[in-house]
Amino acid sequence: MTQLLRAILALLALLPGIVIAPQPHPFTVLAFYTGRPDAAHIAFDNEAAIWFPQAASRYGFSYRQTNDWTQLVDLTKARADVVMFLDDIPTDPAQRAGFQHYVEHGGAYFGFHYSGYNDEDVTWPWFNNTFMGAGKYADNTWSPTTAVLHTDARHPATRRLPTTWTAAVSEWYSWEFDLRKNPDIEVLASVDASSFPVGTDPAQSWYSGYYPILWTNKRYKMLYANFGHNAMNYSANTPLSSTFADPVQDKFIIDGLLWLGGAAPTNASADQIDPNARMRVTNQGSCLDGSTAVARTATCESAAAQRFRFRWLDGPYLRIDNGDRSLGTDGGLARFTGADNQKWQAVFEAGGAWHIVSKVGQKCLTAGAGPLTLATCTGAATQSFTLTRT
Repeated sequence: MTQLLRAILALLALLPGIVIAPQPHPFTVLAFYTGRPDAAHIAFDNEAAIWFPQAASRYGFSYRQTNDWTQLVDLTKARADVVMFLDDIPTDPAQRAGFQHYVEHGGAYFGFHYSGYNDEDVTWPWFNNTFMGAGKYADNTWSPTTAVLHTDARHPATRRLPTTWTAAVSEWYSWEFDLRKNPDIEVLASVDASSFPVGTDPAQSWYSGYYPILWTNKRYKMLYANFGHNAMNYSANTPLSSTFADPVQDKFIIDGLLWLGGAAPTNASADQIDPNARMRVTNQGSCLDGSTAVARTATCESAAAQRFRFRWLDGPYLRIDNGDRSLGTDGGLARFTGADNQKWQAVFEAGGAWHIVSKVGQKCLTAGAGPLTLATCTGAATQSFTLTRT
């Protein structure tokens, strides 16, 4: 709905005797998940349950997330314009047949990460070979890392992507078939050569080659994105990264969804945290304070020393500024130099709070009686911060 139309409807609603019916969402998204077999996939599901409703409100669509895969059996476009598979694919024959009928009759699809996985125990030839075009899973990188991606094709979903960009942290997959040889497949983005090596385990890293990450099958209204696996502290079941922390990557998700749903494109910002806003950063009733050379928590007040900006740098990383100084991993506030020890990820939690993870060492910003410190991310209350626009 255009701003002019919204204004006209608002004026009409003020006139006596005129009732304006609620405006329907331009399209609906139904997202399926299982929550297996990895805590990192479950963390992504939990993130999706927070981020997509926010995006739906912001960009004008409706979103529902379910683990009831039986809804695929008789699914039609009247019930969902776009189907998502967040972390799995259906295994029941009737559910698979229902999904195939859905996409072959105009339904749209957006798949993430593990929905593309398959091996000798996960066989669905139509989905793996015809629809996805990739064949069997071949290998993966480890541990989860960012990757520099190259935009290979211009498409409504890649309209705002630069030629190269840094994706959010993920585990990355490769497959049996070379998608470049399939005339039905259009690869939208792949690993850029500047990114090698990808991975931190020498036995599970990529050093060269062609690895598609985003693609579409031109015979269907579909997109697949290989990201969707967060870095984790598995022992504490705490995410160390956010799939939705990268505003460039988020532009692909948003623009892709709008294309799949048949909605008008947008040029709206995709930042999770407004980089121009001054934020009060609160932990357990105390406020992050930059009145000295080392950040600490203190009694909340209206002073400039308690106003911080979260400014995106590259990929999922941002800087945290108080005035003309940036927060470092030692808790110090100093001129920003571009060093990794001044780069952070903000990982959101259920309820609207965030934990703030350092790029160096993947440790969490931790509040205490004195200056801020870094500690292993455990989900403790001392590591949970609320951001409030001042």
